Amino acid sequence: MGATDAFLLDAYSQTVSDVVDRIGPSVALVKTALGGSRRRSQGSGSGFLFTPDGYVLTNSHVVRAGQDSKILRPQGKWQVSLADMREFDARWVGDDPDSDLAVLQIDGQSQGALTHATLGQSKTLKRGEIAIAIGNPLGFEHTVTSGIVSALGRSMRASTGRLIADVIQTDAALNPGNSGGPLLNSRAQVIGVNTALIRGAQAICFAVAVDIAHWVIPQLLRDGRVRRGYLGIEGSNFAVDRRIQLGFELKQQSGVRVQSVEGASPAQAAGIRAGDILLGIDGVSIDSIDALHQALGFERINRHCMIKLLRGSKAAQPLYLGITPIERGYRRARPKLLGSEPKPTGAKPRPKQDCRLFRRRLEVRRRSWRWLVVNRHRPPCWRLPRRLRPDR
Repeated sequence: MGATDAFLLDAYSQTVSDVVDRIGPSVALVKTALGGSRRRSQGSGSGFLFTPDGYVLTNSHVVRAGQDSKILRPQGKWQVSLADMREFDARWVGDDPDSDLAVLQIDGQSQGALTHATLGQSKTLKRGEIAIAIGNPLGFEHTVTSGIVSALGRSMRASTGRLIADVIQTDAALNPGNSGGPLLNSRAQVIGVNTALIRGAQAICFAVAVDIAHWVIPQLLRDGRVRRGYLGIEGSNFAVDRRIQLGFELKQQSGVRVQSVEGASPAQAAGIRAGDILLGIDGVSIDSIDALHQALGFERINRHCMIKLLRGSKAAQPLYLGITPIERGYRRARPKLLGSEPKPTGAKPRPKQDCRLFRRRLEVRRRSWRWLVVNRHRPPCWRLPRRLRPDR
């Protein structure tokens, strides 16, 4: 800002300018390169430093660049560029695709001190407050847009299909590349992590509330992932009959109907059956699939819980069953070695010798020291399993 233009700035412009001056150096361009030389996935987005020792908060879909969210840790490289032209190779710390948040780490000592942003609180926000977004939309680095908080408590689906319950809606312009950047208030505090927009709409953009980040970050730093419980059921939302609500004095109008139960799962061990309607767990009402996901947090993993359900179609009866949720599993990425894949050839593979045909045609019984072949057909002994070979 030039000295001659100071009188042109009103309070709003001065506020935005001050926030950008304080937080701008902490905003980073995050570049992702995953996979090998044959099949490579690249992407870029935004992020920001939230600690002075080099921890960067961004979106999960930025660091994965479209890779499978079921893989615990994708194989790749990440590079972080700051506004002062410093570049760092980043180390993977962890991510949570269910909340679309991820943490990387850069070397905070080799190239001088780092500026970091302060995480605020989103529960104290009000509609109409100033919202400032900084990011790298469409490759234009360190772009600033501003607007207001349009709505609070929105929800949206993550790439895994789970519901992100606490989402901030803003009219600050966001574009591809803004993902992972900070959404700030007038006090230069982070109130959200920019994550999505509605294409074709005007000024309808979304950010994951920072209160979710307060819950996710400690788990990523400790375990590299967010631990969530697993029951082993497939279900759908189901409206509870009005007569059942009145008969058992139920306050909720819906539950989760069990469609199927996986084998060797906690649900099967607890005795849950297909057709049961889940109503609660440990006194917490379960009125939807999303409510069940939120109730199965890390605090219930490997802990005995009491689940409430309705069983029966005509005369449904409430039941209470004990269940112990286990941790939901991930699979690790296995890098493929060059030349490890078999080359296709014109010759068809030779089928293994199978004795099932002889087992159908022959009934072999052993009487005293010898074998009797009932249908008087004796195939070569080497074609039979050892336990069916006749003694010579």
